[in-house]
Amino acid sequence: MFEVMMTLFAIVIVGYVAGRLGYMGGEFDKRLSSLVINITCPALILSSAMTGDLPDRRLILPLLVISFITYIILTGIAFFLPRYLTKKRDEEGIVGFALMFGNVGFMGYPVVASIFGYQAVFYAAVLNVVNTLAVFTVGTILIVGKLDDGKRFQKKVLYSTPMLSAYLAMLIVALGIDNIPGVVSQPLTMIGNITVPAALLIIGSSMSQLSLRTMLGNRTVYSATLFRLILIPLGLFFLFPILGFDPYVVNINTVVIAMPVATYGTILCLKYNRDTTLITEVTLITTILSMITLPLLTLLFSK
Repeated sequence: MFEVMMTLFAIVIVGYVAGRLGYMGGEFDKRLSSLVINITCPALILSSAMTGDLPDRRLILPLLVISFITYIILTGIAFFLPRYLTKKRDEEGIVGFALMFGNVGFMGYPVVASIFGYQAVFYAAVLNVVNTLAVFTVGTILIVGKLDDGKRFQKKVLYSTPMLSAYLAMLIVALGIDNIPGVVSQPLTMIGNITVPAALLIIGSSMSQLSLRTMLGNRTVYSATLFRLILIPLGLFFLFPILGFDPYVVNINTVVIAMPVATYGTILCLKYNRDTTLITEVTLITTILSMITLPLLTLLFSK
């Protein structure tokens, strides 16, 4: 798992170098972000539901239920807690996004596979359906906030390509469709595979625009990191067994929630012309520190 985390972080470094050398940045990053959101990410979401023989279907409903409950709780946290973590009102939405959304689709799959085995990637994909719904609804509201230029959350995001692909993936899972032709699934998989490196390159390129002092973070960044990587995952880990969920389901959900901040935060900030400094800082710091916190969580599972 440490090797997986190092590999992903290495791509961020490549993006940083590319940004410093002028290969990335500015308009290029915005266009690449649009490509990721509207084309490669929907392909990734769909391909995650086209895994061939479906694993234990009895876990599908509990996974969907635990995920819905998780994001209801996280929505409350995202709108309530940031006012105590930052003194700047215009940062509250970005801090809320950081608290609510982990890097499920980009880093969650390989990490879940390294802990629970490749079959568990399907279960992470089921959890990611609800995460995707939340990112492009609640997440967009948090990022857009109350801007002076009049931009608000628009209902059309509910019918965007990422959302449509999430609906279709959920339908595939619900109906147990496991015989999708390779001529459909394989191109989607290849296009979807672009998502992870592209998103991480965007993060690295955004980093290249920051000073070293800025990249070291501040009190707000480290407060959000503490909740993102430790307090929130542990709280949910101890809550859900009380509610009667299977330990295996709880463990997978905990790992997914314990991911570093979702790279979609940076992508959405670029899309809606928000300053990427804070979201890039907290994404960077959580990605580095997750190399320590995630392995420690696996020790908790073994007890």
